[in-house]
Amino acid sequence: MATYCLTVARLQLVLGQGARRFHVAAALNAKAKVAMSRFEPNSSINYDQLRSNIDIVRKRLNRPLTLSEKIVYGHLDDPAGQEIVRGRTYLRLRPDRVAMQDATAQMAMLQFISSGLPKVAVPSTIHCDHLIEAQIGGAQDLQRAKEINQEVYKFLASAGAKYGVGFWKPGSGIIHQIILENYAYPGVMLIGTDSHTPNGGGLGSICIGVGGADAVDVMAGIPWELKCPNVIGVKLTGTLSGWTSPKDVILKVAGILTVKGGTGAIVEYHGPGVDSISCTGENLLKQYMDWVNFLKGCLRMATICNMGAEIGATTSVFPYNHRMRTYLEKTGRGEIAAVANENQDLLVPDSGCHYDQIIEINLSELKPHINGPFTPDLAHPVSDIGSVAEKNGWPLEVKVGLIGSCTNSSYEDMGRAASLAKQALDKGLKCKAQFTVTPGSEQIRATIERDGYAKLLRDVGGVVLANACGPCIGQWDRRDVKKGEKNTIVTSFNRNFTARNDANPATHAFVTSPEIVTALAIAGTLKFNPETDFLTAPNGEKFKLEPPTGDELPARDFDPGQDTYQHPPADGSGLRVDVNPQSNRLQLLEPFDKWNGKDLEDLQVLIKVKGKCTTDHISAAGPWLKFRGHLDNISNNLLIGAVNIENDAVNKIRNILTGEFGGVPDVARYYKKHNVSWVVVGDENYGEGSSREHAALEPRHLGGRAIIVKSFARIHETNLKKQGLLPLTFSNPADYDKIRPDDKISIVGLKSFAPGKPLEAIIKHSDGSSETIELNHTFNETQIEWFQAGSALNKMKELQK
Repeated sequence: MATYCLTVARLQLVLGQGARRFHVAAALNAKAKVAMSRFEPNSSINYDQLRSNIDIVRKRLNRPLTLSEKIVYGHLDDPAGQEIVRGRTYLRLRPDRVAMQDATAQMAMLQFISSGLPKVAVPSTIHCDHLIEAQIGGAQDLQRAKEINQEVYKFLASAGAKYGVGFWKPGSGIIHQIILENYAYPGVMLIGTDSHTPNGGGLGSICIGVGGADAVDVMAGIPWELKCPNVIGVKLTGTLSGWTSPKDVILKVAGILTVKGGTGAIVEYHGPGVDSISCTGENLLKQYMDWVNFLKGCLRMATICNMGAEIGATTSVFPYNHRMRTYLEKTGRGEIAAVANENQDLLVPDSGCHYDQIIEINLSELKPHINGPFTPDLAHPVSDIGSVAEKNGWPLEVKVGLIGSCTNSSYEDMGRAASLAKQALDKGLKCKAQFTVTPGSEQIRATIERDGYAKLLRDVGGVVLANACGPCIGQWDRRDVKKGEKNTIVTSFNRNFTARNDANPATHAFVTSPEIVTALAIAGTLKFNPETDFLTAPNGEKFKLEPPTGDELPARDFDPGQDTYQHPPADGSGLRVDVNPQSNRLQLLEPFDKWNGKDLEDLQVLIKVKGKCTTDHISAAGPWLKFRGHLDNISNNLLIGAVNIENDAVNKIRNILTGEFGGVPDVARYYKKHNVSWVVVGDENYGEGSSREHAALEPRHLGGRAIIVKSFARIHETNLKKQGLLPLTFSNPADYDKIRPDDKISIVGLKSFAPGKPLEAIIKHSDGSSETIELNHTFNETQIEWFQAGSALNKMKELQK
């Protein structure tokens, strides 16, 4: 009993009186079953199974394991028999849960309905965050979205109820913030139908963005395939200070690795800069005070993991530490923190583990960064951006500053921005630029309203938008500039591709931290460096902004706000999910045709794409989001943003059958009507960006058979395979130059299609000449079966018979 009391006393000394939330009894009895979330009391965390799998794999490989290897290999379907070679073999995994945002959930649930299965096999959730357009302000925009999207929300809610999927109503918040607050925990493996799912790595999770067809596999209880990832180690030393923020870590990494440097790899952060506090039990009072100070300036790890998607990484992850424990406490998950503590050895890398590449960053030397325009890996120190912009002819005036989004909408982010707003207001200044604020969740919104942050941000000139993605994904009814008008905006978002935020290709969008956005919005110009430059108050006084401050967690705990969660009934089998055949928003799916057993002869080149081609170019978002549940209607945006190498034009290609020029989807439909199959030819990192599986569904629906490029982004390549298309790469990238826009291409060797065996393409030119080139692929045996069946969904149905 004395030992127990001493242990309790030490825990309370380290944790303060908040130890009551920590559930000390649970910390001392970690073997008790602990629910994965408060919404799923019957689904328990299983660290015992994770440990068992890790032990099996460690003995087989006979070497120390990285953290990412522990969590990934700990979820293997067959840890004893699975071949494991980084960067080569395909792993069959059993993820713990699935999360879907409303734009992608429509197609995911339509595919699940087509599977014929009665209920999801793992805990799954739908989050309504993508369909709310920013126009006036939070309350008005939310109400408008509910009216416009009523049919879609009703479909998602009823499908969730019938098939056992939790439903977060519109206004709940952005999927990734909701996951962080409720579902992510150290060691969990979660897949989500959004490219920024890796946000959960900030809580020691392996969270991976996928297409809807992958989500269907997991929801159906089928082992999910992932190419065994390499592991890039980012060693952090030193400490952050002043104007430098966690966002600057990933902005710096993006500048080093570029938009495709992380492809096929998990980025694992480690080193003393991650967790400088040991937990030895010695001098506990000093340790507690050091810890409190550490928390005030510690890394916003989720931000860093979130934007890892911009370097093409499979996901990113941080090791378990005190900060994660405290966050779990503050979000009502003390029992999870306790059992994680008992299994901490599973949640950190082994000593002496090997990384395929190591990047070292000294946080003490890191300066505030701003990346862009038009690509998230064009990195500049904030101190240089003004002169760089002048040199390149980028507009210096900041028209709009936008903070929030899934990347930077935490309580701490809002607090640091509010601290700058207060300084400006105290001197009589407001923002020179327009200023918008997007809370990440209803919990964040309610808490910043209660604690006065929202008032400060409004008073300085800000508009608080709905708890949703909004301008970050193009859901922004922007009216202050005309389309084609050259202008600059700065955001705390993650992605800044051409026309992404406001559909204006002349908008120069830059990504940076919320505090730098706020400072630049107050100053109104890219030439302002808050570390050195002065502002002028209305009375003529010159003053500098002090470095921002903000508590990481609210002193009075979070205010949960409104209850916006719909729990699925225990038995939804008697419920109906109706889709109106006349709807222009929703459409039941028809299966794609099977492979006919022959080579693909005389495929017409639909378009030869020049330069960058992201999923925004292939399947635009913004106003097109309303058609995400209707494959035929959304196919009218196929490749309308891609540049045609023949004429450097967008959405203007030659119809070889008529000789006339038309839009890409129009020509594709014409070819399909006349039984002409076609192929797309592209450049490097084709399909970079979102997890948007519509970018794979649309070409398949309109008659495409293959996509031939120099290289693919990971998620898009998998999505193409899932829909029965052939994603192929030039063995010699220079062969891209051999293909002409009016060529016909035959892909041969399909009768002996096999893993690791290249295919051939016979290029037939209009002048009668031809040449043969070699094409590589990454198909394994299972994926070849998808192609032969016509799609992964077709194959799933075959297996049920």
